[in-house]
Amino acid sequence: MSRYDSRTSDPTSYRDRRSDSGFGGSTGYGNSVRSSSSKSDYHASEAPKKVDLDGLPHFEKNFYIEASSVVEMTDREVEEYRKRREITVEGRDVPKPVKSFRDVGFPAPGDGPIVLVLAPTRELAVQIQQEATKFGASSKIKNTCIYGGVPKGPQVRDLQKGVEIVIATPGRLIDMMESHHTNLRRVTYLVLDEADRMLDMGFDPQIRKIVSQIRPDRQTLYWSATWPKEVEQLARKFLYNPYKVIIGSPDLKANHAIRQHVDIVSENQKYNKLVKLLEDIMDGSRILIFMDTKKGCDQTTRQLRMDGWPALSIHGDKSQAERDWVLSEFRSGKSPIMTATDVAARGLDVKDVKYVINYDFPGSLEDYVHRIGRTGRAGAKGTAYTFFTAANARFAKEVIAILEEAGQKVSPELAAMGRGAPPPPSGHGGFRDRGRGFGGGRSWS
Repeated sequence: MSRYDSRTSDPTSYRDRRSDSGFGGSTGYGNSVRSSSSKSDYHASEAPKKVDLDGLPHFEKNFYIEASSVVEMTDREVEEYRKRREITVEGRDVPKPVKSFRDVGFPAPGDGPIVLVLAPTRELAVQIQQEATKFGASSKIKNTCIYGGVPKGPQVRDLQKGVEIVIATPGRLIDMMESHHTNLRRVTYLVLDEADRMLDMGFDPQIRKIVSQIRPDRQTLYWSATWPKEVEQLARKFLYNPYKVIIGSPDLKANHAIRQHVDIVSENQKYNKLVKLLEDIMDGSRILIFMDTKKGCDQTTRQLRMDGWPALSIHGDKSQAERDWVLSEFRSGKSPIMTATDVAARGLDVKDVKYVINYDFPGSLEDYVHRIGRTGRAGAKGTAYTFFTAANARFAKEVIAILEEAGQKVSPELAAMGRGAPPPPSGHGGFRDRGRGFGGGRSWS
């Protein structure tokens, strides 16, 4: 997990900074952006209206006062704490770590939204709101969650009553701003969560439009489960004097608590391999199956249900009510098998997922590590199975490196593919590292 934090004011003026802030462009809104958070909803060619941001009152960024328990930490204690938590920090004048919320010293709430958190998906936005509600309860810091796929009325009423924190997906937030239900003039603290995923999903134009409405001397934080060069380049463009915090290794590594199996298969073998695998591992535990497409999710789920498996699917074309219901069924164990696309599953926090199956290999190694990271969480063990085809051969060397770093077994077929050899004939390979074949029956009923 990485974070970029822009802490201090850029000495140049707002008019000087618009072109090199990374978001640049004119300020204001167009008139044809719809409420959906789809990347196709924004047309960069439209001429937005100019909004005057001059004359804004000064705000103090250095409101943080260290608690006595933090002040008393010695340099050695700070270093030992960061080492124990695998925290790497870069930057000037980095503050000492805060170990509990009671030592944060939150300022008194103002009369409007001062914090904006942007998230790529509805599910992630809701999870962020749940955490914000926890830490805001004692201090009466109010929040609301703004996302598409549900009626606007309750969200509009929350904004009209006044909140300190707004958590939002880009499309619905732009809709609320254009409808004059809210504005971002008081926002001084901006958070972009899952920044890499927002770029992958094509939210760059929407993010530019939103950030153009926020005062340039804000404090900005980037959060990302992975740190590809595209995210780093964007962060460096519009953050001033940032510091970077890495939790864990700066290199791309898989969680060592996850047992990884990579099976070389042909495309037409996948479904039969999946059924045999489910027969072997199904014991009522939660199983998350990743697919590349929404159509693939629906088709595979439909076939599994026809074959008697308790499966449901989740992806962006489903309504919010249906997505909530699917997650509820999955979390409760009533439907312990769930197929999902990367977008729908990004940021999901479902406890006790015992198995992850990559039915389709993702488009990047970062996504592979993120997918299998849905299991083996909070100290638990987990297992990930991956179907690897000839079309995925370009990733073979990198997959082998990830497996070897985590002390996992590399099959002869995968090793050969990593050396440039063609895939084995159809029917070879299989998940037999467990000491038994695929049998075992369906023990989930």
